[in-house]
Amino acid sequence: MRLEDVARQLTTPLNSPAYPSTQYRFTNREYLSITYRTDLKVLRRVVPEPLTVTVPLARFEITRMPDVTGLGTYTEAAHHISVEHQDELGEFSLAVYVDSVPAISSGRELSAYPKKSGSPRLYLDSDTLVGTLDYGSLRVATATMGYKHHPMDLEEARAHLCVPTFMLKTVPHYDGSPRICELVRTRITDLTVKSAFTGPARLQLFAHALAPLADLPVLEVVSAGHILTDLTLSPAQVVHDYLGD
Repeated sequence: MRLEDVARQLTTPLNSPAYPSTQYRFTNREYLSITYRTDLKVLRRVVPEPLTVTVPLARFEITRMPDVTGLGTYTEAAHHISVEHQDELGEFSLAVYVDSVPAISSGRELSAYPKKSGSPRLYLDSDTLVGTLDYGSLRVATATMGYKHHPMDLEEARAHLCVPTFMLKTVPHYDGSPRICELVRTRITDLTVKSAFTGPARLQLFAHALAPLADLPVLEVVSAGHILTDLTLSPAQVVHDYLGD
């Protein structure tokens, strides 16, 4: 491979890339999302400046993606925290657990999604929508919601999914020192909400050393949503360079 061709490669291995060079379009992307009140002091310990935490709210989310261009099918679970940045309300993505190597690789390399391996599931159990997350052989989260109890306003659902998301991008030098350390922002803009419902919901988080969701304890469930969408992810933009600012 010629020198100029090497620099054009998106990822490795060179003869079988971990993910394709394409625009990722999600069809029938399905969310179970539970927002809950938690410990404000704990949130402030894990949210990086210049983001600020003013309300004690976190959100656990299971997302089922049955049809993604280039990536096929996978499921992920995410833990988000309500934040502000320069008077803009948004969420900080603390952790995302995914059952697909291509989705983990592309999410971390092309953007800044804090993805690591896990085994999330989203399924219907009789009259209950169930989302679970296992780390290894251990259960670390169980979310339940009454199935399609009450319609949600589609614009409300759209606003719920289109809040800005902030993420931390870190890449080390080979000696272990920081090479890239940035706060980035992304926001979904190309979104079609196909259906949206709410209902009674509960969330259980279980202590685990390497999947510490329970460090953000569930004090009160505030809201829940079951939303079906088609969407395209937007690219991330740097809002703060920790090494340069």
